[in-house]
Formats: sequence, C-alpha cells, structure tokens
Amino acid sequence: MRSPEDLKHHLWKHLASDRTLMLGLETATDDHPRPMTALVDETTGKDQGPLWIFTAKDTSLARALGTGAQPALATFVAKNHDLYATIRGRLVIDTDPAVVERLWNPFVAAWYPNGKSDPSLELLRFDLDSAEIWETGSSLVTGAKALFGADLRRDFADRQAQVPLS
Repeated sequence: MRSPEDLKHHLWKHLASDRTLMLGLETATDDHPRPMTALVDETTGKDQGPLWIFTAKDTSLARALGTGAQPALATFVAKNHDLYATIRGRLVIDTDPAVVERLWNPFVAAWYPNGKSDPSLELLRFDLDSAEIWETGSSLVTGAKALFGADLRRDFADRQAQVPLS
C-alpha cells in the first residue's frame, strides 16, 4: 500500500528524470497547454519545488504570463507510464541569473545561440501548490489478475492521492 507521501516522492523522482509535462495557464482563454521541459533544482532539497522552465520571450505562454504570477496547470505522464499527475501552482517569469547558471546545460544551450545572456531567454518558475497523482501497476501483472477475475479496483485504491507540494 502506497501512502500519499510515497506517491509524492515517486512523482518527484519521475519529474527529475522524465522532465516533460504539458503546461498551461488556467486563466488563458486563447491559449492551450504545450509540452515543456521542467527542471528540478537539486539544490532546493529532495521532493521540493519549484520547477523551472526555459522558454523564449516571444512564446505565447510567456506573453500570456505578462508581469505577474498566474495560476497554472500541468499534466505529467512518466516515461514508463506507471505514474500520472495533474499539478496545480503559480507560474511567474523569474530570470534569476544565479538559477540560469545552476540549471544551464547543453540541451538548454542548444536553443539559445547567444548563451545565458541571449536576449530571447526567459526563465519561468512554477511554484507548486498541489498534485493529484495516479500510479498504475505493471500491465503484465494487472492483465494476469484481470484474466483470473481479480477485482482490480481494490488494487488501485491506494495508488491515487491528492498531495500538497508547497
């Protein structure tokens, strides 16, 4: 049986390695979620946010954000499809040079020809409030259980939780 704290830890583990989520503003009527790479800053401690997203100033997300924090919603699927999450929080532009320096890597550098001082570079901070997390079992085991008539609802009852992330 997984506790909500276990599910939260599992989410952070996957966020740190898988990184891609669908991110959008909750209040934007003319905008939509888009795939973004979210980076976990390992210096903030284990299982803690915020998430950081490099983007360009001219993207619709950065333009819709404006100058203040906005309510945001992200959906996340682990690469192996054993964990799903809906994450709520606030998104804000926060191009802190110290954070840019810490998170800079060759994958980020590929998008900014002028490096860390590229005029189009925008760093977003996603301050997380809560998440609803679903964990699935092995599809092979689940399939075998279903084949033999097991009640799969009981197996998944303890694999879902709403957890605070702040």
